[in-house]
Amino acid sequence: MNARPTVGAAATGMPSATAAEASPNTAARPPGHAGQPGGGPGSLATRQAGLVEALTSRNPVPDGFDAFRFEAARVALLRKRAGEVSRQWPMLAAGLGDGWHTMFAEWAATRPTQGSLRDGWDLARDLLARDALPRLAALELAEREAAMRYDGASSPKPRRTPALRFVAGAVVLQVAGRVRHLRS
Repeated sequence: MNARPTVGAAATGMPSATAAEASPNTAARPPGHAGQPGGGPGSLATRQAGLVEALTSRNPVPDGFDAFRFEAARVALLRKRAGEVSRQWPMLAAGLGDGWHTMFAEWAATRPTQGSLRDGWDLARDLLARDALPRLAALELAEREAAMRYDGASSPKPRRTPALRFVAGAVVLQVAGRVRHLRS
Protein backbone atom coordinates (compact mmCIF):
# COMPACT_ATOMS: atom_id res chain seq x y z
CA MET A 1 0.00 0.00 0.00
CA ASN A 2 1.23 3.49 -0.76
CA ALA A 3 1.24 5.82 2.19
CA ARG A 4 -0.10 9.28 1.56
CA PRO A 5 1.39 12.29 3.34
CA THR A 6 -0.75 13.75 6.09
CA VAL A 7 -2.42 17.04 5.17
CA GLY A 8 -4.39 19.52 7.25
CA ALA A 9 -4.38 20.26 10.95
CA ALA A 10 -2.38 17.19 11.93
CA ALA A 11 0.44 17.97 9.48
CA THR A 12 0.64 21.74 9.95
CA GLY A 13 -0.40 22.14 13.53
CA MET A 14 -3.00 24.68 12.37
CA PRO A 15 -6.76 24.25 13.02
CA SER A 16 -8.65 22.82 10.02
CA ALA A 17 -11.37 24.80 8.24
CA THR A 18 -15.01 23.86 8.70
CA ALA A 19 -16.96 22.53 5.72
CA ALA A 20 -18.73 25.86 5.25
CA GLU A 21 -15.42 27.77 5.22
CA ALA A 22 -13.77 25.26 2.89
CA SER A 23 -16.29 25.70 0.09
CA PRO A 24 -18.71 28.61 -0.25
CA ASN A 25 -21.06 26.40 -2.34
CA THR A 26 -21.69 24.09 0.61
CA ALA A 27 -22.40 26.81 3.16
CA ALA A 28 -25.25 26.00 5.53
CA ARG A 29 -28.64 26.92 4.09
CA PRO A 30 -31.63 28.01 6.10
CA PRO A 31 -34.14 25.22 6.89
CA GLY A 32 -36.84 24.81 4.25
CA HIS A 33 -34.51 26.06 1.49
CA ALA A 34 -35.49 24.63 -1.91
CA GLY A 35 -32.36 22.48 -2.15
CA GLN A 36 -32.42 21.33 1.46
CA PRO A 37 -33.60 17.77 2.16
CA GLY A 38 -36.28 17.54 4.78
CA GLY A 39 -39.93 18.28 5.22
CA GLY A 40 -40.21 22.03 4.50
CA PRO A 41 -42.73 23.22 1.90
CA GLY A 42 -40.01 24.02 -0.66
CA SER A 43 -37.70 21.18 0.28
CA LEU A 44 -36.24 18.73 -2.17
CA ALA A 45 -38.16 15.86 -0.56
CA THR A 46 -41.47 17.72 -0.92
CA ARG A 47 -40.81 18.56 -4.56
CA GLN A 48 -39.77 14.99 -5.36
CA ALA A 49 -42.92 13.64 -3.71
CA GLY A 50 -44.99 16.05 -5.83
CA LEU A 51 -43.21 14.87 -8.97
CA VAL A 52 -43.83 11.20 -8.18
CA GLU A 53 -47.47 11.96 -7.36
CA ALA A 54 -47.90 13.76 -10.69
CA LEU A 55 -46.24 10.93 -12.63
CA THR A 56 -48.33 8.18 -11.05
CA SER A 57 -51.72 9.81 -10.43
CA ARG A 58 -52.34 12.08 -13.37
CA ASN A 59 -51.83 15.26 -11.37
CA PRO A 60 -50.82 18.41 -13.29
CA VAL A 61 -47.26 18.79 -14.55
CA PRO A 62 -45.15 20.47 -11.83
CA ASP A 63 -43.66 23.88 -12.55
CA GLY A 64 -40.33 23.78 -14.34
CA PHE A 65 -40.93 20.57 -16.32
CA ASP A 66 -41.45 20.25 -20.06
CA ALA A 67 -45.01 18.94 -20.54
CA PHE A 68 -44.14 16.77 -23.58
CA ARG A 69 -41.22 15.05 -21.86
CA PHE A 70 -43.18 14.70 -18.65
CA GLU A 71 -46.03 12.96 -20.51
CA ALA A 72 -43.54 10.67 -22.27
CA ALA A 73 -42.09 9.68 -18.88
CA ARG A 74 -45.57 9.09 -17.46
CA VAL A 75 -46.56 6.85 -20.39
CA ALA A 76 -43.28 4.92 -20.09
CA LEU A 77 -43.90 4.35 -16.37
CA LEU A 78 -47.43 3.10 -17.08
CA ARG A 79 -46.08 0.65 -19.69
CA LYS A 80 -43.44 -0.55 -17.23
CA ARG A 81 -46.10 -0.97 -14.56
CA ALA A 82 -48.31 -2.89 -17.02
CA GLY A 83 -45.40 -5.22 -17.75
CA GLU A 84 -44.84 -5.87 -14.05
CA VAL A 85 -48.55 -6.60 -13.52
CA SER A 86 -48.62 -8.92 -16.53
CA ARG A 87 -45.82 -10.98 -14.95
CA GLN A 88 -47.94 -11.42 -11.80
CA TRP A 89 -51.22 -11.87 -13.72
CA PRO A 90 -50.30 -13.51 -17.05
CA MET A 91 -53.80 -14.84 -17.80
CA LEU A 92 -55.33 -11.41 -17.21
CA ALA A 93 -52.91 -9.87 -19.69
CA ALA A 94 -53.34 -12.73 -22.18
CA GLY A 95 -57.12 -12.59 -21.87
CA LEU A 96 -57.13 -8.91 -22.80
CA GLY A 97 -54.72 -9.54 -25.70
CA ASP A 98 -53.61 -6.52 -27.71
CA GLY A 99 -55.82 -4.27 -25.61
CA TRP A 100 -53.89 -5.07 -22.40
CA HIS A 101 -51.62 -2.01 -22.37
CA THR A 102 -54.43 0.37 -23.29
CA MET A 103 -56.87 -1.13 -20.76
CA PHE A 104 -54.26 -1.10 -18.01
CA ALA A 105 -53.09 2.44 -18.79
CA GLU A 106 -56.66 3.78 -18.67
CA TRP A 107 -57.34 1.99 -15.39
CA ALA A 108 -54.01 2.84 -13.73
CA ALA A 109 -53.70 6.47 -14.89
CA THR A 110 -55.39 7.87 -11.79
CA ARG A 111 -54.36 5.19 -9.30
CA PRO A 112 -51.02 5.15 -7.51
CA THR A 113 -49.32 1.78 -7.61
CA GLN A 114 -49.93 -0.69 -4.82
CA GLY A 115 -47.47 -3.21 -6.22
CA SER A 116 -47.97 -5.47 -9.20
CA LEU A 117 -49.85 -8.22 -7.35
CA ARG A 118 -52.36 -5.82 -5.80
CA ASP A 119 -52.70 -3.71 -8.96
CA GLY A 120 -53.58 -6.80 -11.00
CA TRP A 121 -55.97 -8.03 -8.33
CA ASP A 122 -57.74 -4.66 -8.17
CA LEU A 123 -57.98 -4.48 -11.96
CA ALA A 124 -59.36 -8.03 -12.18
CA ARG A 125 -61.99 -7.26 -9.53
CA ASP A 126 -62.89 -4.03 -11.33
CA LEU A 127 -63.31 -5.88 -14.64
CA LEU A 128 -65.38 -8.55 -12.89
CA ALA A 129 -67.69 -5.88 -11.43
CA ARG A 130 -68.17 -4.46 -14.96
CA ASP A 131 -68.70 -7.97 -16.37
CA ALA A 132 -65.65 -7.49 -18.61
CA LEU A 133 -63.28 -10.06 -17.06
CA PRO A 134 -61.93 -12.50 -19.69
CA ARG A 135 -62.55 -16.21 -18.99
CA LEU A 136 -58.82 -16.95 -18.61
CA ALA A 137 -58.51 -14.20 -16.04
CA ALA A 138 -61.60 -15.42 -14.15
CA LEU A 139 -59.84 -18.70 -13.40
CA GLU A 140 -56.70 -16.85 -12.35
CA LEU A 141 -58.69 -14.54 -10.07
CA ALA A 142 -60.57 -17.49 -8.56
CA GLU A 143 -57.24 -19.20 -7.79
CA ARG A 144 -55.92 -16.06 -6.06
CA GLU A 145 -59.14 -15.52 -4.14
CA ALA A 146 -59.06 -19.13 -2.91
CA ALA A 147 -55.36 -19.11 -1.97
CA MET A 148 -55.20 -15.67 -0.32
CA ARG A 149 -57.25 -13.14 1.62
CA TYR A 150 -57.21 -9.65 0.13
CA ASP A 151 -59.44 -6.85 1.34
CA GLY A 152 -58.34 -4.28 -1.23
CA ALA A 153 -56.57 -2.15 1.39
CA SER A 154 -53.77 -4.24 2.87
CA SER A 155 -51.37 -6.81 1.47
CA PRO A 156 -52.77 -10.23 0.52
CA LYS A 157 -52.27 -12.93 3.16
CA PRO A 158 -52.26 -16.72 2.62
CA ARG A 159 -55.44 -18.48 3.72
CA ARG A 160 -55.08 -20.94 6.56
CA THR A 161 -58.53 -22.48 6.22
CA PRO A 162 -60.19 -24.23 3.26
CA ALA A 163 -61.81 -21.92 0.72
CA LEU A 164 -64.21 -22.36 -2.19
CA ARG A 165 -64.43 -19.52 -4.71
CA PHE A 166 -66.77 -18.89 -7.64
CA VAL A 167 -65.64 -16.26 -10.15
CA ALA A 168 -67.43 -15.77 -13.48
CA GLY A 169 -68.10 -19.47 -13.96
CA ALA A 170 -64.78 -20.72 -12.58
CA VAL A 171 -64.95 -22.78 -9.37
CA VAL A 172 -61.80 -23.29 -7.32
CA LEU A 173 -61.19 -25.11 -4.04
CA GLN A 174 -58.21 -24.55 -1.74
CA VAL A 175 -57.42 -27.07 0.99
CA ALA A 176 -54.14 -27.22 2.94
CA GLY A 177 -52.51 -24.71 0.60
CA ARG A 178 -53.32 -26.65 -2.58
CA VAL A 179 -55.66 -25.12 -5.13
CA ARG A 180 -57.86 -27.41 -7.24
CA HIS A 181 -59.98 -26.42 -10.25
CA LEU A 182 -63.46 -27.85 -9.97
CA ARG A 183 -64.79 -26.05 -13.03
CA SER A 184 -63.02 -23.68 -15.36
